[in-house]
Amino acid sequence: MLYKDKNIAEKMILIVDDVETNREILGEIIKSMGYIPVLAESGETALDLVKENCPQLVLSDISMPGMDGYELCKVLKGSERTKNIPVIFISAFDDPKDIVEGLFLGGADYITKPFISEVVKARVGVHLRLYEANRELMEMNRRLQVSVREQLDQMEQEKKNILYAMADIAARNSCYSEKHIERLRHNCRILAQGMQLSPMFEDKISDTDIDTIELAAPLCDIGNIGISKELLQKDTELTEEENVIIQSHTELGAKLLSDLCVNNDYNDFISASIEIARYHHENWDGSGYPKGLRHEEIPITAQIVSVVDRYCTLTDKENCNREDALEIMKKESNTRFNPDIFNICCKISRQLC
Repeated sequence: MLYKDKNIAEKMILIVDDVETNREILGEIIKSMGYIPVLAESGETALDLVKENCPQLVLSDISMPGMDGYELCKVLKGSERTKNIPVIFISAFDDPKDIVEGLFLGGADYITKPFISEVVKARVGVHLRLYEANRELMEMNRRLQVSVREQLDQMEQEKKNILYAMADIAARNSCYSEKHIERLRHNCRILAQGMQLSPMFEDKISDTDIDTIELAAPLCDIGNIGISKELLQKDTELTEEENVIIQSHTELGAKLLSDLCVNNDYNDFISASIEIARYHHENWDGSGYPKGLRHEEIPITAQIVSVVDRYCTLTDKENCNREDALEIMKKESNTRFNPDIFNICCKISRQLC
């Protein structure tokens, strides 16, 4: 019988014995303890009953036709759902070998026949209390894990918020518009999705990669937080020394992200953020910085951000419309950008903001 009332289901004790008299005697003892006895004449029947409701405890005879008590215990202990239910063996035999075998299989205790009501109550009561204490401990542990996970998630989100705030300050110091960060985030996602649909990149861009790039891309120029505002906003030609300082923002950003996240286990977001910050100014032909990487040496995340960052810069700081920006970028394709990524960018350009 399936008990829908949780309070009733939690008062069940399963009694398994092929002898009806034994079942009835134990049933009366269990009733007197305030619990609900559920009777089964075989191990197979007991397993069917357990599928409907998990009892608080199982009292099982050892010697039964078909599935004996040992096999029943083995099945119960082998299931994640029932492994913690205490099993007390009942038998007319008190051979130590029988007792040891039962305990070895996971049995909690051993009661011999004929039944002494006080002994049955005492032993059943002990194991019910232990079972309840174990359940409470497991529930406390589950709640603790949830609480810790929620706190860790909150801490990670707060870290991201700090990083985004710093990236926003760096963007403003570089005279980008207020919407630059959001445009960069959105457009990187659109380009990554477009690449995922291309046979050239479908095996290189997963759904997780798209989400990660969207989150990490806004941190590409976070290193500018360490460059003076005056130098970032200088409208005359930079000196060679000033160029070196400006270019240092890639390594500054990568180091900043690494240092702030030193206690993080370097998940995809952190790894991608560091990768993008360091390499998004590398050029396809090897003329970029800081390492002079070329072609596939440049991480694909940085290649995506490089194309989108250039598009956003042209349509933001230099006030180009979409067509003019793409025309300028076309001349830079195969030198500054991966030409295949740029071609995809052109195809999905109407979705860019």
